[in-house]
Amino acid sequence: MTRPLHDVDTSTLRRRTSIKWRAYPEDVLPLWVAEMDTTPAPAVVDAITQALTDGDTGYPVSSAACAEPFAAFAAERWGWAHDPARTVVVPDVMTGLRQVLEIVTGPGDAVVVNPPVYPPFFGSVERTGRRLVAAPLGDDGRIDLDVLDSAFAVAAAGGGRPAYLLCSPHNPTGTVPTLAELTAVAELAARHGVRVVADEIHAPLVPTGAVHVPYLSVPGAGDAIALFSAAKAWNLAGLKAAIAVSGPEGLDDLRRLPDLAHTPVSHLAMIAHAAAFRDGGDWLDAVLRDIAANRVLLADLVAERLPTVGYRPRRAPTWPGSTAGRSGWATTPRRSSWSVAGSR
Repeated sequence: MTRPLHDVDTSTLRRRTSIKWRAYPEDVLPLWVAEMDTTPAPAVVDAITQALTDGDTGYPVSSAACAEPFAAFAAERWGWAHDPARTVVVPDVMTGLRQVLEIVTGPGDAVVVNPPVYPPFFGSVERTGRRLVAAPLGDDGRIDLDVLDSAFAVAAAGGGRPAYLLCSPHNPTGTVPTLAELTAVAELAARHGVRVVADEIHAPLVPTGAVHVPYLSVPGAGDAIALFSAAKAWNLAGLKAAIAVSGPEGLDDLRRLPDLAHTPVSHLAMIAHAAAFRDGGDWLDAVLRDIAANRVLLADLVAERLPTVGYRPRRAPTWPGSTAGRSGWATTPRRSSWSVAGSR
């Protein structure tokens, strides 16, 4: 059985020249966010190798190269059918978020975020000259709908065109919003006149036992714009690309995003991302199995080596290879406790 997180040795990793492996001395084992210790999916390697062999290293021609494979992936994984024509390629998710904010809001308009959240969200709001409104998550790491309602009211009271940066699945808590939660978000957004812009980059990494619900599949979310990428799930951070997808009422705004002729999107990156979405499903499933096994291993090691520390995951589905009540999986806090967010 393929083990992507195990089928690579340290010597191979040490030959890498990315920042993860060059920012620290050799005696430091870097535990880096968003860069896996694995080799790429064979489908991605094959696609890039063929492109180089063919000299296919020119400029990209259209978003269709990524849009159609992503649409097929979304339909298979999440049961979400959307029109690939409502897709635009952007350089990466954070650049796309800023571009969308500049279109759907104006200078000084309010943008709601859910702290604790991916830190660049704050910088994106600031750099676009928008006004930040915080709607902190609840103690369970989930969207607090009453708090969000109040934040939307504050955002709308300031006039202009307020927006909400939704992070789903949430980074860093690892929580996965449910259909009911997202439906409630859409209802609140409609009530207060708030546009939703969703970062769904971690959607392919939702673990066994949880279900990702694309925000655009929720009733009432037709004017939203969501951003996706293969960068996290297939370890393609060095091949930057992402796609922005709109609902039917958001299409006019989507079309105002910079087109490919003015946006630095790599043709090879688009080839890699398309290959991941189209043919990288088996490799992704193997990664998810490895992550699940590592969660169980972490629980066992905490119970064995840190017996006074409790381990309480945000969610506790049945992971492949785990057994109910396994030692350390959901321990009761003793002298101290800490929580580990879902793998992102």
